[in-house]
Amino acid sequence: MDLHTKLKILGAAAKYDVSCSSSGSSRRNRPGGLGNASLPGICHSWSDDGRCISLLKVLFTNCCAFNCLYCVNRATADVPRATFTPDEVAQLTINFYKRNYIEGLFLSSAVYKNPNYTMELLIATVKKLRKEYQFNGYIHLKAIPGADPLLIAEAGKYVDRMSVNIELPSSQGLQLLAPQKDRDSIIRPMGFIHSKILQAREERKLYKNAPLFVPAGQTTQLIVGATPDNDLKILKLSESLYKRFSLKRVYYSAYVPVTQHPNLPAIASPPLMREHRLYQADWLLRFYGFKADELLDETQPLLDTEIDPKSAWALKNLHLFPVEVNRADYEMLIRVPGIGVRSARRIIAARRYSSIDFETLKRFGVVLKRARHFITCRGKFYGERNINESTLYQLLKPASTQQKGISPASKQLTFSSLYPHVFQPEDVYTVITGEM
Repeated sequence: MDLHTKLKILGAAAKYDVSCSSSGSSRRNRPGGLGNASLPGICHSWSDDGRCISLLKVLFTNCCAFNCLYCVNRATADVPRATFTPDEVAQLTINFYKRNYIEGLFLSSAVYKNPNYTMELLIATVKKLRKEYQFNGYIHLKAIPGADPLLIAEAGKYVDRMSVNIELPSSQGLQLLAPQKDRDSIIRPMGFIHSKILQAREERKLYKNAPLFVPAGQTTQLIVGATPDNDLKILKLSESLYKRFSLKRVYYSAYVPVTQHPNLPAIASPPLMREHRLYQADWLLRFYGFKADELLDETQPLLDTEIDPKSAWALKNLHLFPVEVNRADYEMLIRVPGIGVRSARRIIAARRYSSIDFETLKRFGVVLKRARHFITCRGKFYGERNINESTLYQLLKPASTQQKGISPASKQLTFSSLYPHVFQPEDVYTVITGEM
């Protein structure tokens, strides 16, 4: 099989893995080397839902020993199969980089023969790039669950970021759809990578030239909608992973129906709006001080698809509003719908010198369409008066959704075909920047 055909097959097979982002690496070029992952050396390109598309993103192979029911590359799937060699991946990366097509490599793989054998092939690839080709650009490598910790430790010396995909939010889901996998084989390498990262950081404090280990941290991915697990369970899991392993990010992937099976949900299209709301809620967990239990509870375990999670929380806690922007502390300001982290910091800094008015908030980037219902400026309220919760709920919906009644269901986003009508522009912005 020629290289072009392999790339076509294995590039397409990698599109369902979304856990890649090249921010956070500090790897610098060396004399005689090629590439630079140190900011601002890496130039990011982002799709409309906030995903990085500046990487060569491929599978090493889609020949898989496992038979996960939700996976397009499962062992029993009737799909074209291909396998790269380490040198082929290295040459592709270098040639694409020299042509300025990419800024780095995202390399994943199906489980070829067994986890250890697959991991050895991946290590051979990244080692060849670093040692033989002197490539110092960004590399994100997938750690294969079940692989020997010594192999994962070896891989971590050559890459900027690693990820171990949890895939399904619960052990019951794994048993139902991926019986060859178990929770421990996924969680164990995440803990190992975390401990090695901490160890490397401590060694760098003592020895300036101590080797790096996964300097950009680790991520994971959860499939949304393949099992009955609700949003509350998913967010609690993400919250736990951030605390236990200091993950850089949890990625959410709407389940794409690629096959039929009695154990799989019978849906016509992926739940993209649900995925979108989970990303917004994830920002609230990481940067806004929210806890999963504040956003959802057992009586309401699913995120609202009509309005963003912060607005939904504010509607449930109207007794806390309105807040005076000239007196509220930072922790309260960032809980106001329409006030993001950056705009809250600007407010805190500016009010040391003078009180803030409504026009100043506009200049600071506050989304007044939402915020005006929850704040006062110099004691003056600019929102709608004497309205009930249901009316306010309608006002907080994106304008075009109110007018056109756009359905949250749509087509799967791909790199070759993006669908801007899936989300409203103001809604997309919050996922990319985290400003809500």
